[in-house]
This record gives sequence, structure tokens and C-alpha cells, in this order.
Amino acid sequence: MNWTTACPDWSERIIRGDSLIPFGPIFPQEADDALKVFKSLTIADAVGSPTIGDACLPWVTDFAGAIFGAYDAATGRRHVREFLLLVSKKNSKSTIAAGIMLVALIRNWRKSAQFLIIAPTIEIADNSFKPVADMVRANSELSALLHVQPNFRLITHRITGATLKVVAADNETVSGKKATGVFIDELWLFGKRANAENMIREAVGGLVSRPEGFVIYASTQSDAPPTGIFKKKLDYFRGVRDGAIKDPKSLGVLFEFPDKMIEEKAYLDPDNFYVTNPNLGISVDRQWLVEELEKAKIGGPESMVGFAAKHLNIEITQGLRSDGWSGAAEWPKGDEKGLTLSEVIRRSEALVVSTDGGGTEDLYGIFVLGREKGTSVWLGWAHAFISPQGWERRKANQTVYQDFITDGDLTLIERLPDDITAIVDIVKQCLDSGKLAKVGADPAGIGTLVDELAKIGVTTRENGTGMLVGVRQGVALMGAIKVMERKLIDGSFKHRLSRMMTWCAGNAVTQQTGTGMRIARDASGYGKIDPLVAGFMCFAEMMLNPKPENGPSCYETRDLMMV
Repeated sequence: MNWTTACPDWSERIIRGDSLIPFGPIFPQEADDALKVFKSLTIADAVGSPTIGDACLPWVTDFAGAIFGAYDAATGRRHVREFLLLVSKKNSKSTIAAGIMLVALIRNWRKSAQFLIIAPTIEIADNSFKPVADMVRANSELSALLHVQPNFRLITHRITGATLKVVAADNETVSGKKATGVFIDELWLFGKRANAENMIREAVGGLVSRPEGFVIYASTQSDAPPTGIFKKKLDYFRGVRDGAIKDPKSLGVLFEFPDKMIEEKAYLDPDNFYVTNPNLGISVDRQWLVEELEKAKIGGPESMVGFAAKHLNIEITQGLRSDGWSGAAEWPKGDEKGLTLSEVIRRSEALVVSTDGGGTEDLYGIFVLGREKGTSVWLGWAHAFISPQGWERRKANQTVYQDFITDGDLTLIERLPDDITAIVDIVKQCLDSGKLAKVGADPAGIGTLVDELAKIGVTTRENGTGMLVGVRQGVALMGAIKVMERKLIDGSFKHRLSRMMTWCAGNAVTQQTGTGMRIARDASGYGKIDPLVAGFMCFAEMMLNPKPENGPSCYETRDLMMV
């Protein structure tokens, strides 16, 4: 028995309006029997209260059939166990969740089995429970078979004792559950929670002893760049869909625009709205979308981003805010994969280092900028540190911080001043190369750093070498900011495209002053930019064409001449 959940031709299929599921039901009879029940369920809040079979388009029953048809009744084992549905708003996600989970409850054979619909908030949990309860109440046979308890968002099978419960997620709610089937709604919101991955692991942990079990993730795109568990699942299921990851037990049905259509902004053409709105003309009104698009255009870039993310499933990237730094959109152009600190040091003839941050709630960023031998291309490397105090005080950032830690670009230190110690170690690597020209720091925030750098011979002019300099902030960095953007565009500035620096670039806000322009972080205080500012400071120093105080020997840079 062979099947594949890879769908490498998905971009052609989605434009044609064909199914995104590359295989038919593995067990057709099981799928047919379950779909009979599924199609008979009533959608109470639709005009005329039709059944799912009468009201829904084939993509809905194809998705449900793939889930139901993956179950082998003879062995009690489900062969495809994990699913992701990514679809724009108002495309009947709640109805699909209600129907699939209700059918699972009805056809389940395990005594006292638990089925869960997990929502990120109480409001979404209430919205998820209502269509399930309405489906039961609309059918006299189901009303006799199932006991509905709205106060507990609970439905109990009177014969098997199995339950379907809709919960607003937290660790206490799902801890210790032995669920047979789990539907996790609005995964993008879970992606913003620091504890979401552990909570979901608890919720689905019971599947290890339930071979018939399954988990379904459903989501629209995020209103910010994807993070946390949402990004992990999205990347994984895209890999499965594209054939890069071989996993026949996972199936992703992702309604998103092909890259070419995104590059050409073809998603803004109303004739293409159907691509990520498979229910267009049923639960999604085309004219309403057209009108909302026009409102978003008037509202400016941020309104357009929100509309595109939620109604067209466009993934948000950096540089999309109306007051954002224009260089953020150019940041990916500087990508050089695999560019490490050691590579920057090795390839450079001169190095400058700058730091920014240091407040207990801030990131403490360090940036190393090298001028490459022979080409004069500028090579950048960044890292940042977060204190235990900053980690606790910015809980809303913990999900993105954890991603950066996993990538190796952010370090959560155990105690202060471990960040200073680590920064001095990085500076010393540059110093030992003989290529270090300057170390820049914010004059208002140098503090302990001065004393620690002095121990390795990096001092101010007043105290010795002159290698340590204060770099003016605010409007004084305007020239460096503009030069960085130009060098990103013309290809003469290269860096490794890290998630942390992409995030920082997207957080940078342009502020006009009486004498020019400055860069600040967003007003919320959550979007940090310290490593990026350290990069601007490096640019300000490198623009002065510095030379290393103790450069390499001439024998290291010249060819040998035989006589």
C-alpha cells in the first residue's frame, strides 16, 4: 500500500482550481461511510440551513475524505495522522472543524475516548463550539445520541461515553489529556505564545497510545511574520507538500499564492482571489473582498498588509509598515548563505565592531563589519544577548526570541555581566586577527564595557590606543543608514540572512526631525532594533575608511618573489 502526500505541482493545481490532495482515500469504503454522515450535517447559520453536502464545494469533502479515508477499520490504525489546513478567513474553517470532529465522535469505537477542539482564546472557543452544538440540535437522531452541555462546551456520546470538548488553551486545560483526535484552530495565534509548543505537545501526547488518532491544525496567515510553533509547522508542511520532506503520515492543504504571483502582486487582481479563497461565492463574497481591497488601499501600507494576510493568505515579511525603514525591504538582497564571524574576519582587510543596547529590557547587540580584500565588499555579522530580566519582562517576545536562540543568533545569558564578557571575547577575536580598526559604542551607554575592553588593550584615545570610539546616535547616523540601503541594493554589502536581523530591520521606524531623519524602534517597545543600530554604527565608522592599528605583516599580504 503506497501513497504520497507530496504535491510538487501544487502551484499549477491551485491556479486551475484542482484538488491539492495528491491521492484518493486510502480506504475508500471508510471514507464513503464517514462522508455520508459528514454531508448530512446541518449548517445552521447559513441561509436556509443547508447540509454540508448541499452547501460545500468539493474541496471540503476532499479534505474530510482524506482524513476519514486514512483509517483502516480492520487494524484500527490511521495511516495519515497529522494534517494542516491553511486557508483565508471566512472559508468555513469552523464548519469544517465542527463537522470532522463530530463525525469522529459519532464513528468512534473506543470507550470514553476524548476529542478536543483547542482554540487560542475563549471567544474563538465559543465560536468553534456553536456550529458543533447546532449540528447536533438540528438532527433528532443526533440529539438522542449525543448530550450537549453548552456551559462546559462539551458533547458526550451517550453509548460510548466518548466526549468532544472545545477548550480555550492553556497548560492546565490540556495537561494529562489522552485525546484520540485533536483539532487546533488558528495556529497562527499559538505561534505568538511562548508556551504554545509545550501546550500542544501535551494536547497531542495521547496519540502515542491511540493508533487511530489524528491531529488537525487549521489557520489563516499571521498578521505578523510567522513565529514559534506556527512557523515550524508551516515550514514543515510546505516541505512535505513540495517533496523536500518525505512523510506520508502528514498532509498539508495550503491555499497560498505561488511565488511568481506574489512577486508580480497578481494576488491583488480580484480575478485571482479564488486562489486562496476556495469558498469564493459560497461563504466568501467576491464583491465584499473587492470593496475591502479598495478600503485597504486608502488606508495605506499597513491596511494593505492586513488585508493581504487575512483575506489572501499572503505571508507577511519585513518592511511592510507605513513608517518603516525603506531598507528593510532590501535586507534580503544582501544575503550570503553561510557567512560566519570567522569568514568575515578571514576575508577582510579591515574590521570595525560596534555595540548597542545594554538596558535590562533590551537586546545587547554587537555587529562586526569587514571590508573584503580585493573587492571592498562590506561583510556583516551580528549577534545579540538577552538578560534573564529582559526575558521575563518581555514575555510577548519570548516566542521570537526562542527562534533566534535556536538559530544561534541570540544568547540568553545566565546573569549580568555575562553579555559584556561575551562581547569582549568577540572583539578579541577581531583584535587577534590584526585587522581591527575601531570599536564603536554609544557614548551614553558605554559603562562597564570601557573597563573590560581596556583589559585587552582596546581603549579610548585619552587612555591609550584610540581604538575605542563613541559613535553619535540619532540624526548623526542618517548618512550611515542611507549608505547601508544603497549597498544592499547594489550588492556591495553582504550578510547572512538571519531571522533575528530580518525581524530587527522590520521593527525599524523612520522618524523625521527638524534637521533630518533618524531610526527608532516601534512605539510598543517590543520590536527591538539594537543589533541593527550596531550595524549602522559600524557603517558610520567604515565610511571613514579606517586602517587597522596593527595590521598584518607585509609577508602575509604580498606574493613571494624568488631571486
